[in-house]
Formats: sequence, structure tokens, C-alpha cells
Amino acid sequence: MTDLADFPITKKWPARHPERLQLYSLPTPNGVKVSVMLEESALRYEPHLVDFDRNDQQSPEFRSLNPYGKIPAIIDPAGPGGEPLPLFESGAILIYLAEKTGRFLPSAPAERYETLQWLMFQVGGVGPMFGQVGFFHKFAGREYSDKRPRDRYVAESQRLLKVLNVRLEGREWLMGGSYTIADMAVFPWVRNLIGFYAAGDLVGIGSFLNVTRVLESFVARPAVARGLTIPRKPPA
Repeated sequence: MTDLADFPITKKWPARHPERLQLYSLPTPNGVKVSVMLEESALRYEPHLVDFDRNDQQSPEFRSLNPYGKIPAIIDPAGPGGEPLPLFESGAILIYLAEKTGRFLPSAPAERYETLQWLMFQVGGVGPMFGQVGFFHKFAGREYSDKRPRDRYVAESQRLLKVLNVRLEGREWLMGGSYTIADMAVFPWVRNLIGFYAAGDLVGIGSFLNVTRVLESFVARPAVARGLTIPRKPPA
């Protein structure tokens, strides 16, 4: 049987509770998808901070778990067949945790695939496009005199927001009355676009009232409030 000590990442981030699921992350939109899911499902887990300021994500130890060098990643010591399961990519982790717990992913086939459809909408569209807006609006890209790249990503983000807004008309969540991993994937990115990226005015967020309404419901959930701060950075 494989032991957690056999994973090189545990040399840099030792497991104090090796019986618990190990989370390697940072509270970015992709990171908090998983911490929110873990808080919502009440699974016992141990979070480890992957500090971008120290370039932890490119360390050999982290890349032994995710060769792409991106957060989040997990090791579940009680994976399929009782063997440890290492896993990266936030969408894949959300599906795995939903199936492990039997929560936040409908069991009926049609609703299940519809939920996965909206999860993939975030993975393939919302995350990449909102991230590009952040780059060109807040980070190094804002210094570019040519605003065509920024405007292209703003327009695409508006298109994505319109799709979400129409979908949420008359619905509590993306899947209607059921709160799912699709919501956990989408709304951290909406929150980041408005908050951290300060791009709400740029994309005209005030025009997407259903999106902002559901975002308010999302951040009001106690498990979400906790998950948005995990893993915590140590005091400066």
C-alpha cells in the first residue's frame, strides 16, 4: 500500500494529519473552488499554502504532483480502492469530490450532464477570459498602449456574463433550486472579476442583475465565506 510519505510533495509540505485529504492551494478563484467544496461537504482535510510569492508552484515538490505547476492539487489518502489518489485540475477535483461524497452533483443522468456542462463552461470560458481581463486591466497588460487585446477579452467576458445572466433568470442557482459544483466553479471567478481585478465597471457588471444577485447568495453561504480564505497566509 502506498503511504503519503511516498509522495515527494510531502517533503516540502509534511502532513500532520496523513489520514485526511491533503489540499495544496492558494485562495485564488481556481483554488477556492476546491476549498469551498471541501467546506460545503464537511470532508476532513489538511490545507497547505502554495505561496506564489515564493514561487512554490514551480518547486520540484509541487510539480511532482502537478507537472503544469498550477494550483490546486490534492492527495486523497482514502482514494478508490483505499489507495491514495493524487489529482490536479480544479474541475476534475470538483467532480471527484462530488462523486466521493455524493453531494452537489445530481445523480439523475440528464441533470448530472447538464451540471457538468456548466462546470465546463467555467473551465473553458469564464476562467480563461476573466483572467485575461485581469491581466490587461490590473496587471502588466494595462501598460500596453494598444487596447485591442483588452477590449477583445472584455467583449468576450461580457458575452459570457450575458449567457450566465440569461441562464439565471428565474433560477436560484445555475441548476435551478439545486446548488452544485457548477456554482462553486463560476462564482469565485465572478467575484474576482469585480473585486480583485476591479473590472466591474469595465465589463458593465450592473447590467447583469441575475449574476450579481446569485453572487450575493453565493458569498453569503457560511461554507463559502470560510473557503474563500483557505489556505490562510501566515501573519506578516
